Amino acid sequence: MSEPILTVDDLRVSYGRVEAVRGVSFQAAPGSLVTLVGANGAGKSSVINAVSGMLRPAGGRITFEGQDITRTPAHKLVGRGLVQVPEGRQILATLTIEENLQMGAWHSGGRGQTGGEAAGSVEAMYDRFPVLAERRGLPAGALSGGEQQMLAIARALVAAPKVMLMDEPSMGLAPKIVDEVFRVIEEIRASGTTVVLVEQNARRALRAADHGYVLQSGEVVHSGPAAELLADERIVQAYLGVDSAS
Repeated sequence: MSEPILTVDDLRVSYGRVEAVRGVSFQAAPGSLVTLVGANGAGKSSVINAVSGMLRPAGGRITFEGQDITRTPAHKLVGRGLVQVPEGRQILATLTIEENLQMGAWHSGGRGQTGGEAAGSVEAMYDRFPVLAERRGLPAGALSGGEQQMLAIARALVAAPKVMLMDEPSMGLAPKIVDEVFRVIEEIRASGTTVVLVEQNARRALRAADHGYVLQSGEVVHSGPAAELLADERIVQAYLGVDSAS
């Protein structure tokens, strides 16, 4: 069995005196899809922001490819292949679609990507997401919510991630668009990229994942193979809520 590409051990995140994450631990194997699920306020986004370098942990250890990255800033992690698709997409609305994608390519320069290779990566995203190609010269803010989510994913993919951290990618989207987002997520995983997915839509996330961790009040209360978590009616009733796809 291969060593985990990402390991989080006893992670703690605080906002002033409020401890939002209390000793969370999880691992992601290379090429796997791991999901952190739980209700709003469970601490999922705080975990993912600490892993990506957007938040400084109050305690614990984060290891990426065998190296301690606990206090490594986000921009350096992107250059090493740990890339986040943030909650709310956070595209640069006044810049064009093309410029947003170029920003993703620019951040990957730490791994020696040349200008031509970066341009090729952007063109590959246009092949993968034709709607972005059709509108490449438009301001990103002119896109619909679903199209903006595809742009946020494409921007992360241009950076050639080894691990993609995805924070609530289905939030606020219509069911048909959610289907498309999860299809893309499964394609990314199938291509060999490790995916760590934070989702409030727990059942949908677990159906796509290899391994799941259920968070409540900043702690992991259940973990295991995703299929086993879904099959446990007690966990479903207590923590997973109503399937938004039903």
